[in-house]
Amino acid sequence: MTKTTRRHTTTLFLLGLFALALLTHGRVGAQPQSSPAPSASPSPAPKVERWSIHAQATDAQQYHGRFPAAYSGPQSLSAQPDTAKTVDATIFLGVRLWSGGAIYLNPELDQGFGLGFPGVSGMPYNGTFGAAGFPSGEAYKVGSDSSYGRVQRAFIRQTFNIGGEQRPVDADINQLADVVSTKRVTLTAGKVAVVDIFDDNAYAHDTKNDFLNWSIIDMGAFDYAADSWGYTYGIAAELNGARSAVRAGLFQLSVVPNQIAIEPQPFRQYSPVVEFEQRTSLLGGHPGTIKELLYGDDGYMGSYADALAMVAGTGLSPSTAAVRAGKHWKIGGGINVAQEIAPHVGLFARLSAMNGTYEAYEFSDIDRSISGGISVDGGLYHRPNDTFGLAAAMNDLSNPARRYFAAGGLGILVGDGALSYGAENVLETYYKVGLGKIAGLTLDYQRIVDPAYNTVRGPVSIYGLRYHLQY
Repeated sequence: MTKTTRRHTTTLFLLGLFALALLTHGRVGAQPQSSPAPSASPSPAPKVERWSIHAQATDAQQYHGRFPAAYSGPQSLSAQPDTAKTVDATIFLGVRLWSGGAIYLNPELDQGFGLGFPGVSGMPYNGTFGAAGFPSGEAYKVGSDSSYGRVQRAFIRQTFNIGGEQRPVDADINQLADVVSTKRVTLTAGKVAVVDIFDDNAYAHDTKNDFLNWSIIDMGAFDYAADSWGYTYGIAAELNGARSAVRAGLFQLSVVPNQIAIEPQPFRQYSPVVEFEQRTSLLGGHPGTIKELLYGDDGYMGSYADALAMVAGTGLSPSTAAVRAGKHWKIGGGINVAQEIAPHVGLFARLSAMNGTYEAYEFSDIDRSISGGISVDGGLYHRPNDTFGLAAAMNDLSNPARRYFAAGGLGILVGDGALSYGAENVLETYYKVGLGKIAGLTLDYQRIVDPAYNTVRGPVSIYGLRYHLQY
């Protein structure tokens, strides 16, 4: 199949997907309500969905021009002009099983690569490399010129109402319209993304609509369990109150760090996560949240020091893959803040760190990170579907990791073959133009100084264009 044919196939799939979603418009499984008893001012009964279909499609393209580089390695951004594109389309299916319980399935079609070194000597394109704060949260760690399908999420969710005021929950992606109490317990089990539940932020967490850089949309040092697409199997529980919430989860790591297959044996390689959330009302009553997160990874991961010791005096490059004989614990955590400061204007920040003794297991080669920025809703100037964002991040490596990469070691996303160390600094700004309520066109710009922590490479400017449809 040619690339043109594959593009046409993807386009037809997207058109069919949205036709299906639009055909269900107005009848997405709302539970019929009996007629209310006559009264002077009848109030409508809350909507409770029995089932729902939603859909999304996103096309993200990025480009950077030539930038200065003393050398390039096997996991570098190309110093020559480069472009990359990803396309994904998802159907979100939800079915109510019983009171408070529902099952959700998310079949998805994916295609494309992230930016990265384009390969040498006729080797295929090898993208999604070259920066610890990778510039596209739409990119996958595995890529393909051909479209392919996967079920990215498949989970059951049960909510137990335990007291407090009743409030409606709007219909949304992976959320049936319902009525819940302010005090409730929610259980989730199945295949999910850990960051569906943890480290959420109202202003910087949605790669379809806001920022794209990995170290801005998530805690940079949150090395959460995930396959190469960002999903895993696990269980999570949330206790919600009127002003606070506490969440805990247990998730399966990959069989091998940064690989496709998830560990099949429960509790052999796993990652517990705990998060406490406090809802605030500051600056004249404007809402906000403060979240504290702690996680651990228990798996077969390599020590940077052991990898260096193995090749000492040989002139060979170290590899953490060669020293994964034993299990180790790696612990990390962070703080996540979101705060409205005026109507339609919000600030956010994240601070995170992890034990830098061992290799990054799933997410990115970041041992310490700080990020923050501002988000402005276009409702401020009568463009309610528009959004402007501006953010910065600084990513850092531990001393053992610096020595490992300086000796030519490779990580998940970085590895230039040598290293003149400097903290990686990221600036990102975007403007999303809302095209009605179901479509958006986003212009994105990023400036990465010392990409992959290398002061003799970069800086590099990356220009992005994102199309997004959602129903």
